[in-house]
Amino acid sequence: MTTRDTNFYYSFLVLPVRQRRAIVAVWDFFRAVDDTVDEKASGPDSGAARAAAAAELAAWRAALDASYRGIPTGNPVADRLTPHIKAFRLPRAQFDDVIDGVEMDLGDRRFATFDDLRAYCLRVASAVGLICIEIFGCRDPRSREFAIQLGIALQLTNILRDVGKDLAVGRLYLPLEDLARFSVTEAALGAGEVTGPVRQLLAFEAGRAREHYRLAAAALPAGDARRLVAARIMGAIYLDLLDRIERSGFAVFGPLVRVPRPRKIRIAAITWLRALAGA
Repeated sequence: MTTRDTNFYYSFLVLPVRQRRAIVAVWDFFRAVDDTVDEKASGPDSGAARAAAAAELAAWRAALDASYRGIPTGNPVADRLTPHIKAFRLPRAQFDDVIDGVEMDLGDRRFATFDDLRAYCLRVASAVGLICIEIFGCRDPRSREFAIQLGIALQLTNILRDVGKDLAVGRLYLPLEDLARFSVTEAALGAGEVTGPVRQLLAFEAGRAREHYRLAAAALPAGDARRLVAARIMGAIYLDLLDRIERSGFAVFGPLVRVPRPRKIRIAAITWLRALAGA
């Protein structure tokens, strides 16, 4: 997958070149770390595959450590990240959080409660946002809360969109307490039919994601609103994706619901113009 194929690409375009290069370097690093698990821990020999993925994650941690010390690693992804670490004072703790979150996917890949899932979202999504606000040059401490809430919202939207895809490789991110609440079993989800109870469950998860978009919007500090325009574009595209999932009747067991490219461009342009106007 290239950067252009993602929902993030259109938010990158509005950034100054220096910031855009840093964001792409960060994104490429995390994409590579995530692919370590996605591509190698879902094979037929899951035990051996997970062990290999764990070893690769350890190698990524070592490469990150070298990058923070300014030492060439021979890993082009890590080496492209290195100059931006010092230039933007990127926080090491958040990089470790993301790798820790990705490592969670090597386990059972089940979450008993939403609190458990939220901890995962904070690692794999909100931590990325906390790195990005350093690159954006945010000054208001409230931007951290915006990044945290938006990260949760984006990840919950991804989880909802990918329910069928994840089940096909043995993953279930919907909290088990929510399945019990709506009397939905894993087998019922695996059947790929949007029954009444399944629809209620998915609508509940969509509502939870929507609440985090609302919390992010409420946390947006006026002083950093323009600096956060790239994140706001990302949020607007993902919110449109959530709308489409709902309008499709939660068709999350077939082809992935997507936002068409022309629509992404339009959303990006409108959000950018509104940010310039101070809206």
